[in-house]
Amino acid sequence: MKLRVLGLTLLAFVLVACGGGGGGGAVDVPGGDGAGTRGGTLVAAISGEPDQLDPHKTSAYASFQVLENVFDTLVEPDEELQFQPALAESWETSEDGLTWTFTLREGVQWHNGREFVADDVVYSYKRIIDEELANSYRFSSVQDVTAPDDSTVVITVERPTPNLLANLGAFKGTAIVAKENVEDGSITREPVGTGAFRFDSYAPGDRLQIVRNDDYWGEEVMLDGVTFSFVSEPTVALTNLQGGQVQWTDNLPPQQVESLTGSDDLEVEAVASNDYWYFAANQARKPFDDPRVRQALAYGIDREQITEAATFGLATVNQTAIPEGSAFHDDYAPYERDVDKAKSLLADAGVTAPLAMDLMVTNEYPETVTAAQVIQSQLEEVGIEVKIRTLDFASWLDQQGKGNFDVFLLGWLGNIDPDDFYYAQHRSGANFNFQKYSNPDVDKALDAARAETDEDARKQLYEDAVKQIVDDASYVYLYNPQVVQAWSPDVRGYQVRADRAIRFRDVSLAS
Repeated sequence: MKLRVLGLTLLAFVLVACGGGGGGGAVDVPGGDGAGTRGGTLVAAISGEPDQLDPHKTSAYASFQVLENVFDTLVEPDEELQFQPALAESWETSEDGLTWTFTLREGVQWHNGREFVADDVVYSYKRIIDEELANSYRFSSVQDVTAPDDSTVVITVERPTPNLLANLGAFKGTAIVAKENVEDGSITREPVGTGAFRFDSYAPGDRLQIVRNDDYWGEEVMLDGVTFSFVSEPTVALTNLQGGQVQWTDNLPPQQVESLTGSDDLEVEAVASNDYWYFAANQARKPFDDPRVRQALAYGIDREQITEAATFGLATVNQTAIPEGSAFHDDYAPYERDVDKAKSLLADAGVTAPLAMDLMVTNEYPETVTAAQVIQSQLEEVGIEVKIRTLDFASWLDQQGKGNFDVFLLGWLGNIDPDDFYYAQHRSGANFNFQKYSNPDVDKALDAARAETDEDARKQLYEDAVKQIVDDASYVYLYNPQVVQAWSPDVRGYQVRADRAIRFRDVSLAS
């Protein structure tokens, strides 16, 4: 999850801002009758455990939930997903669009007390590029990164790059890291950032603690710290929230969200997200290398039923990635459930029923398990025997990376620019193209789109690419979910975001 990833997620995340999910159905309006007081530790229940704490090397959403509060990026999206200064105070672009000059914020310190300087930015970006780390594709247009002085960073690109700001700041996968923290190997277990909170301690399988950075360059941080408690079962997370053991969670049983609305004892809010959920067949394995077999999977399912079962209506069915409300949304939807057509496609591909396949999901994202059970039932009518393989998320990521799957199901979280939704997942040889999809026409369109500065022309390129991706069933898209989070009325200043970034720097607790 993007993030990406999700994988997700996760995760994700303009450049030409796609505008996010926009609006969204608020279940309840966050309460609070004024700011809280300074002090106190907030306990947050999250469903997964970080696979590691190096922001350049993880793609797990559970890692970024923590790292969002520890690291900074050069720029960052605000609540409207428009890019604002972060470690860079300002920036300007040359007339030809090939040189970006960033002026850094003064007075920033690393959590180890060292002064933050421009060489830290150069080191971070070159590490991603030279070591070809997971997010190196975000720097594909970058020719060089230099630091003419301690407060200036210059990035030269080989072609206009309308999504450069998103590539640098949409999520903490491109965070600025400290060279000494990387080179002594401690970044994986004791990360050093410049963010509002410092890493404090980690008890694997139980919890992770961060504490206030008193030297933070931004607004005064009110909380003493945040404890991330790992609670995989949503009903347990909700019980702990209602019982006061935790003060915040994004791990709610979807079937209970509606009934929680209006509770005086809980704040619950749902916002349309930029996320999407999907499944993908391994095209390096037969018979899934045949697009007719993948199309049979797409015709064999009923998205409405899957979405209702997995999210209890807290999502919108979609057959492409980008949600409604974005200027780049495409309503192309060629697949309606047709069992006979699915059987015919399998027969045309020479597949003899029953076709056995494994469907890899993770119990740290329970909706994948529920969705898989519905898919299993629906595809049985097509003559496909689905064996659901449920793993912890670290194992899921490992198996995905090794290509040990027939089909996997997950989501991409936190995307912003249209490039985030399609390039890394569907460009031939791209870092997150685990399903091994390759189509020269799609490659050409995606390459051109990420360099196109005319928005209408860019939209057309994505429209061309998306139709082919859907027709080839590189991914079988399912739905765009809402972000649903809940917290104690004692929590003040928290805001749910469409990109799922969990920011506690503006939060306080009532006395």
